[in-house]
Amino acid sequence: MAEAARHDKTARQLRLLSDALDSGRLGPVRRLVNTLSPAEIGNLLESLPHDKRMIVWGLVDPDDDGEVLVHVGDEVREGLIADMDPDELVAAVEDLDIDDLADLVEDLPDTVIDEILKSMDRENRERLEQALSYEEDTAGRLMNPDVVTVRADTTVDVVLRFLRLRGELPEHTDHLYVVNRRHQLMGWVALQDLVTREPGTAINQLIDDSLTALHVSESAQEVARQFSDHDWVSAPVVDDGNVLRGRITIDDVVDIIREQAEHQALGAAGLDEDEDLFSPIRRAVRGRVAWLGVNLLTAFMAAFVIGRFEATIDQIVALAVLMPIVAGIGGNAAVQVLTLMVRGLALGQVGASNAGILLWKELRVALINGVLIGALVGTVALAWFHDWVLSLVIGAALVINFSCAALAGVLMPLLLRRMRIDPAVAGTVVVTAVTDVVGFFSFLGLATVILLR
Repeated sequence: MAEAARHDKTARQLRLLSDALDSGRLGPVRRLVNTLSPAEIGNLLESLPHDKRMIVWGLVDPDDDGEVLVHVGDEVREGLIADMDPDELVAAVEDLDIDDLADLVEDLPDTVIDEILKSMDRENRERLEQALSYEEDTAGRLMNPDVVTVRADTTVDVVLRFLRLRGELPEHTDHLYVVNRRHQLMGWVALQDLVTREPGTAINQLIDDSLTALHVSESAQEVARQFSDHDWVSAPVVDDGNVLRGRITIDDVVDIIREQAEHQALGAAGLDEDEDLFSPIRRAVRGRVAWLGVNLLTAFMAAFVIGRFEATIDQIVALAVLMPIVAGIGGNAAVQVLTLMVRGLALGQVGASNAGILLWKELRVALINGVLIGALVGTVALAWFHDWVLSLVIGAALVINFSCAALAGVLMPLLLRRMRIDPAVAGTVVVTAVTDVVGFFSFLGLATVILLR
């Protein structure tokens, strides 16, 4: 319900914006845009064609420009940045958090990067350089180095006075981190403990060291899994020496989860999750033609198999009618297993220790489904063509193809992962190619052996 309401709200805002732009009334557009959050503005910009997008972008409050750039895809961001002069860019991004700035900085012109670095104090410049030293999509790149630390040998009263002097806390602060003189993490103290304990209570009596901190090299996928498992609002990030380097907050993890979902959904179709919905035709063609070429290659493989049985099809025309059923439903069965495997791999639920058990389970499911679907299709084929041998052939071919679908669905993602190929992107085309080839070969091969003997 909440998701549907959000989509309805976006569609309504988009309609109002388009109507106002078409009428040339920019005042209502400006008022509407500047009542939205940066994330909502980013979503609307991605929903507009290029000419309208640039008009709306010019009406966004300059104070929100940097945050909006963080919340749009790479391709859209590239177009927005190209429309800004260097001074605008520097003003837009100089107040961003270090983790957000690290995401943007590599997309900025060199002259702008130089100006940003010159405008930063030494501490923040070193923080940015440290963040950029970590690989993309790791905890080190995701973390914000702005953390509040305290010492174990102080008291609650001292810490509360320190917080009042500080004046404000970073967003999503639910813990303060306890460090030693070498800035190594000893544990953390919940804010609720600080405000409910006696002022003279020692901090070392409140330290919680039960949870393991995230390492700077931890993958974004593992970070999201840890947050999900432990229901964290924030988590500390440490290096090899257990030195506290920063923290990751739940808002960053929500972005990770959304990006992973988009990657899996679009990657299965050979699309880039950062592709602009209204990208230029030439760029869209260039981005998609390679994937279509791979699909064309697999189609030729299936066509080659069919060609080997041309004489059989010439004699039994019904085979041509029923062939798509065998290949199509086998491909769907493979995609079902593949989807479960990709999800399991992403969550760390599938590995060498349980892959064999999972394969055996999926083979048994495939066998049962193959028999059930095969019996149903065989019955329809018998009523249609009045040939009980043909019905047995297609039923047997479906059982074979379902079994192959289970094998491909389980083993191909594991093989692709070992080859460092993302199974969410390459898996679908591989398993459907396998089931197409096996489906056609088993159906036409059995027909050749049994019906033309």
